[in-house]
Amino acid sequence: MSPRINHFAVAPNLLQPMLDMEERLSASGLEHSLKELIKLRVSQINGCAYCIHMHTHDARANGETEDRLHLLNAWHESSLYSDRERAALAWAEALTRVETNRAPDDVYSAMAAQFSEHDQVALTLVITQINAWNRLAIGFAVPHPKAKEVAA
Repeated sequence: MSPRINHFAVAPNLLQPMLDMEERLSASGLEHSLKELIKLRVSQINGCAYCIHMHTHDARANGETEDRLHLLNAWHESSLYSDRERAALAWAEALTRVETNRAPDDVYSAMAAQFSEHDQVALTLVITQINAWNRLAIGFAVPHPKAKEVAA
């Protein structure tokens, strides 16, 4: 796969609001580990190799366990995730696949039981943001870094 364009070089002014949003979301009060799980799971659903690579490495660097990273794709069947994480992951899946299920009330209610209204907005924006990043990376065929893996 060859990259199509360098969207950061071509339109930095258009991407700056997304970078600003990342800064705001990092200060939103949501746990960093939760945000990384969400970003990784959404990227898995969307099949974004660049973002899967980035968020797996970021999560690991911030103390995430190998088992939780390996089982994230099957979180429904694993006891390794808290009720709060499970509610967030279900909400992330519902919004990422909004065309098929329209964000069901039961998924929203489970999420709302775990998050304040402020955190519901922050969580929803984290999900929105990673979906947008995935579409940019996939659309412009951004390759994931591979130097370490090739060297191994």
